[in-house]
Amino acid sequence: MGLYIEARIRADLDDLWTRTQEPSQHQRWDLRFTRITYLPRAEGEPQRFRYATRVLPGLTVAGTGVSAGERERPDGTRTSALRFSSPHPLSLLAEGSGYWRYLPDGDGVTFLTGYDYRPRWGRVGAVADRLLFRPLIGWATAWSFDRLRLWLERGITPERALRNWLAELLVRALVVIVGATGLGLERFLHLFGPLAASMAYVSPLLLAVVISLALFTSPLPGTPAARRCLRRPATRVRAPRVLRTLETPR
Repeated sequence: MGLYIEARIRADLDDLWTRTQEPSQHQRWDLRFTRITYLPRAEGEPQRFRYATRVLPGLTVAGTGVSAGERERPDGTRTSALRFSSPHPLSLLAEGSGYWRYLPDGDGVTFLTGYDYRPRWGRVGAVADRLLFRPLIGWATAWSFDRLRLWLERGITPERALRNWLAELLVRALVVIVGATGLGLERFLHLFGPLAASMAYVSPLLLAVVISLALFTSPLPGTPAARRCLRRPATRVRAPRVLRTLETPR
């Protein structure tokens, strides 16, 4: 598979399964989807679904998919696999497939995904995918996995986690802008009171350190971060066999 994301989540396996398999809950934490709707199916058939992703205000791309899961396996693990396609001309993803694995591990679960897709738009689409879209969707998947982890481990809802991320991003950007535009550290610190303002008489070196910290320090514990997820498998990983039983929806 082209993309791989892994997170260890200290949570009950059934809770994790529910948060990832129920469309109303899945769409809350996964940045890749705005809406997921299951379609009617007969007993024993794979689950077909529709999905939509809001790319820009007023612009939504949609597609269809089919999934199947193995909730009870002899080794205690669980898997879920899917294939998807989108006929929307503005969707770079023409079709693809992927899987989730749930591996119980002590007091938690190792939750991982592997997936790949075929981009459209010919050679232009292939270049855009390699340089921009593939790194972006990989980041979005990892960020979403960490947002799911915060929901299960700390009770931080996906909506609150997003607000935390935006607030922290704003503060970091403000620190960088203040330093880069030469507005003066003393003006920025004065907003936080006399004690903070007294720290303004520092060398430019300290200002550079502050900017570096704003850019490179780890996010706060309640803020989702893609960097907390593993992006390469420790060993070779194979897609589950159930994936081969699914046909790409048209």
